[in-house]
Amino acid sequence: MSNPNKKVLVVDDQYGIRVLLKEVFARDGFSIFQAADGKAALEIIQSERPDLILLDMKMPGMDGIELLRQLRPIHPTAKVIMMTAYGELDVVAEASKLGALAHFTKPFDIEELRSEVIKQLAS
Repeated sequence: MSNPNKKVLVVDDQYGIRVLLKEVFARDGFSIFQAADGKAALEIIQSERPDLILLDMKMPGMDGIELLRQLRPIHPTAKVIMMTAYGELDVVAEASKLGALAHFTKPFDIEELRSEVIKQLAS
């Protein structure tokens, strides 16, 4: 499946997760961007306008919720899928209110995440 015009931004402070997701989605032909924190993510969002953002909720500095709040005015159509640690239900509820479409609890099943991303980008 080739998706050269679909852009995916991976926002996670864990380098290993960014590398893993970049490898997985690059194989599907997506253009992949990576950010280790919210500030870098906002710069990429403004310059690249990604179609979908895989967003870690717990990061140093600006967390995922704050990034979602700042993201909506500048890129209201971006689709967001959250990645959370186990048991952050309050964070999941808040992110859903801010427009996140789905959430995956770490450690997540990479194939489930991959099919959700493909499904969201196809709709």
